[in-house]
Amino acid sequence: MMSFANVVKSTAVIVTALLMVTPTAQAKKPATVQTTKPPVAKAHRVVLQVNTNEPAMMNLALNNATNVAQYYKDLGEKVSIEVVTFGPGLHMLRDDTSPVKARIEVIALSTPEISFKACGNTRENMHKAESKEIPLIPQAQVVKSGVVRILELQEQGWSYVRP
Repeated sequence: MMSFANVVKSTAVIVTALLMVTPTAQAKKPATVQTTKPPVAKAHRVVLQVNTNEPAMMNLALNNATNVAQYYKDLGEKVSIEVVTFGPGLHMLRDDTSPVKARIEVIALSTPEISFKACGNTRENMHKAESKEIPLIPQAQVVKSGVVRILELQEQGWSYVRP
């Protein structure tokens, strides 16, 4: 039979051995595999309406567009921005009347996230009223209706801003 002292020594040896084995066993466990994917960055989309022939309003819309583009660029997130003109706002995109065409040219070259849409209905009405072709700046794309374009973008989840 074992003496009490031998039992204590044996127990101490067993406990010491367990303490030494446990961290090693834990260290040898396979790493847990992460099954969740990192969040996907949301693509931001905004449409700006310009329907007045006021240089200050046109410049405000351009300021808004460039500020939004820079904000998301700094965050490393994607953004799409459309400046939609109709009514008197079409003058912003007219080659013969735009007070901001040089600025738009610079923006279009440096910030491809910003696009410019011209209302086809307004252009046609100006053509009839002025009895001449209405030239647009090269950066402008004609859409059938500026108002309908804004409506359709909003239905697709775009945010709407009227400067």
